[in-house]
Amino acid sequence: MPIDARIDAWAILAQKALPVRALVRLLQAFDGPEAVLAATRAKLAAAVPAAAVDKLLAPVPAEWLAVTRDWLGADGHELIAWDDPDYPQSLLDIGDAPPVLFFVGQRAVLRTPAVAIVGSRNATPQGLENARAFAQALAAAGLTIVSGLAVGIDAAAHRGALDGDGATLAVVGTGPDRVYPARHRDLAHAIAAHGGIVSEYPPGTPPRKENFPRRNRLLSGLARGVLVVEATLSSGSLITARLAGEQGRDVFAIPGSIHSPFSKGPHKLIREGAKLVETAQDVLAELGLAAGPALARTEPQDAALAGEHAELLRAMGHDPVHLDQLVVRAAWPAQRIAAALTTLELAGHVAALPGGRWQRTGAPSRTRA
Repeated sequence: MPIDARIDAWAILAQKALPVRALVRLLQAFDGPEAVLAATRAKLAAAVPAAAVDKLLAPVPAEWLAVTRDWLGADGHELIAWDDPDYPQSLLDIGDAPPVLFFVGQRAVLRTPAVAIVGSRNATPQGLENARAFAQALAAAGLTIVSGLAVGIDAAAHRGALDGDGATLAVVGTGPDRVYPARHRDLAHAIAAHGGIVSEYPPGTPPRKENFPRRNRLLSGLARGVLVVEATLSSGSLITARLAGEQGRDVFAIPGSIHSPFSKGPHKLIREGAKLVETAQDVLAELGLAAGPALARTEPQDAALAGEHAELLRAMGHDPVHLDQLVVRAAWPAQRIAAALTTLELAGHVAALPGGRWQRTGAPSRTRA
């Protein structure tokens, strides 16, 4: 993007990491970011505490600014500040909005209604399928899917939105010039082409551990609601859900097996008042949106199975189950069960889990009006 005096001033202020309240006072006292940077110490001290003045007057390393300016000079790279009409109003309402967003993608997506989908990095196959299917259906209904580009549920949600020809936003905890994890580079490029990459951190910022919990407020802040698919009790997704509640957003959770650690987080949220959802229609109804024809309910094609395969699925139930348990339930030799599981896995009816466990999946499905 063209770098004029205003953009350059905002880029410098972004490197200062001033407290939001102090920056608001400075912008109220002076006419724009350029005037803030040009003000004398005495004038600054009349508006904000001394610590903020010291931060503002401290020089920014030239190499930091060079990286930011080089990044902004490339096609499709943008800085969207508080005074920009495209800055998302939903973020301005949360009370802790970053003064600057570094953005790659389609700016118009920032003005569309959105829902965030989050969950475990170490998700089960069923959790990944749920995230993908919900994202695809919600994107088909016109919602932008917001997530964090992490492995697991995040990536499945982004891919589901893209599969449904919808828009998706990735809120990242690095600078906009970094892709973390690196394996998602192609996914990040697809997201930028059909939505956008959003970061409050200047170019060159590495993936610091403390950045990711902080960026969660933007995940929820950009959305009308947050859907938690799978999460352990220690998952960062629960932080996002808590922030969503504090911001006045809806919180949705998909229930799961009482035996799965990945259901503990959603179940905790449901006990605390999150809305239990089983279909994308449930989310749309809570948001006051109509379901479209692409949101027909799906159900597993178990009825198409016959003989020992159908019998084995009944013995499995819907919870993760160890091979040894199946031997007892089905009263079959282990070798026979292993062969049947392989066939079912190739057909997409079951998936192998860590520790020798297996679980039914919802991938093979047929549409029901």
